[in-house]
Amino acid sequence: MKTYRGDRTIDGISVTVDGKPLPPRTDIAALSRDGFEWSYEGLAPAQLALALLADHMGDGRRALAAHEGFMRDVVANFANEWEMTSDDIEAALHKAAA
Repeated sequence: MKTYRGDRTIDGISVTVDGKPLPPRTDIAALSRDGFEWSYEGLAPAQLALALLADHMGDGRRALAAHEGFMRDVVANFANEWEMTSDDIEAALHKAAA
């Protein structure tokens, strides 16, 4: 099971998966020129949602199809520091599909 973490520090934003930087996956869609962000709805949170889902799902096409809802339901509600596991992502996806 993977663990995803985000933090705002004095040096900027850090998003990791199992302790390593999460790739932004702009190869799937370049939604934001400003990188990742969270706690609101917008392009930078959408890029984070896409990257999280692409890493979790292992399928860029499926991640692109699901990222907007995931951004609204999950990423827009993150606190300054957050942590999610693969199980948490899967639960959020199932809740959205229900």
